Amino acid sequence: MTHARQHPPQVVAHRGASEEAPEHTLAAYEKAIEDGADALECDVRLTADGHLVCVHDRRVNRTSNGRGAVSALELADLAALDFGSWKNRDEAPDWEQQRPPSWEQQSVLTLERLLELVVDAGRPVRLAVETKHPTRWAGQVEERLLALLKRFGLDAPPSPEESPVRVMSFSARSLQRVRAASPTLPTVYLLQFVSPRLRDGRLPPGVRIAGPSLRIARSQPAYIERLKGAGHQVHVWTVNESRDVDLCVGLGVDAIITNRPRAVLHQLGR
Repeated sequence: MTHARQHPPQVVAHRGASEEAPEHTLAAYEKAIEDGADALECDVRLTADGHLVCVHDRRVNRTSNGRGAVSALELADLAALDFGSWKNRDEAPDWEQQRPPSWEQQSVLTLERLLELVVDAGRPVRLAVETKHPTRWAGQVEERLLALLKRFGLDAPPSPEESPVRVMSFSARSLQRVRAASPTLPTVYLLQFVSPRLRDGRLPPGVRIAGPSLRIARSQPAYIERLKGAGHQVHVWTVNESRDVDLCVGLGVDAIITNRPRAVLHQLGR
């Protein structure tokens, strides 16, 4: 497709450069910026004392040396945990052996700290923030997220195109809350599968970006074309294999969300 060649897709580091460094750690995001990623992706959850932290799972068991639900732990509890050494030390890449990560680099990462990293990156880096649902906090996640973006002056961009931040969710309700409070903040509707009522390429009201899974892109390429035909952007997750990068480029997707930003950039000739 010609439009695919005119606009190379944005390369988005999924939970940071998470193939090389432990996901959602400062080390993973620093590596992604160093590798040249256009954007960073993170998941946010609310701690028991109201802080937004970058953790994918409901519980910390898989990615730290602790146990329990993020929502039942305070930030101080999470800050005492190691979120880095679960990733196999034998597989530690050269860059980590040269520069052993500091405690901050593998401790729990707050969204506030990640925003500081993005703002201080020295070049434009976008941030895609996924709100995790369902949670015991209902609309508080979006409320805290918008309050934090406001502190950084990022909650009300002049237009969606100029916004360095976008909010993603599988929950249309979550995106509705964001749009009601910040109409110019771009929103992304994530899709694990295509529901019959959205099969024609429609998205929830006001949402202009679709976030289909790689499985959808592989099995229903015509659906991706319908989304594009309806004027929507398409951001596909999680694309790690070179043949899938080729597939996404061929379909003219706007963003490739990957654990391997450096490899994808290299494949795209960047």
